[in-house]
Amino acid sequence: MVFTHQRTVAGRPEHVLLARRGLTQLAVFGAVGVGLSAVYAAFGVGIPCWFKLLTGWECPFCGATRMGAALLEFDLTGAFAWNPLVFVGLIALGLLGLVWLIELRRPLPRPPGWSGLRRQLSRYGPALIAAVLVGYTLVRNLT
Repeated sequence: MVFTHQRTVAGRPEHVLLARRGLTQLAVFGAVGVGLSAVYAAFGVGIPCWFKLLTGWECPFCGATRMGAALLEFDLTGAFAWNPLVFVGLIALGLLGLVWLIELRRPLPRPPGWSGLRRQLSRYGPALIAAVLVGYTLVRNLT
């Protein structure tokens, strides 16, 4: 597929700027996660969960530091057991990172209707994510 028109920002193609910004944010997120997991693996010190302290329930992210520590030891089944939702989320973020790496080289073809889908995701995505987190919290604590 040949791209005849590319939007540019500050003289660079927009897809490159968006991919760089996304990869930078992903790298910071990953560095913080690996750091917290390494501290927990080495010293057994994690971040206390305020939600659990206040309600007695595990939040959607409870177990994520222990999951990260298990991943540092390449224990995939143990990591999944600590927090399946975050585990699947990390896989999705990894795939998104691969897409951004490809986008640094060239823009990927967009399916018809992509702009409308992108607008809908930006409008309803946060509510969808919140619903998944609330649903996971209820299932996790009531079963």
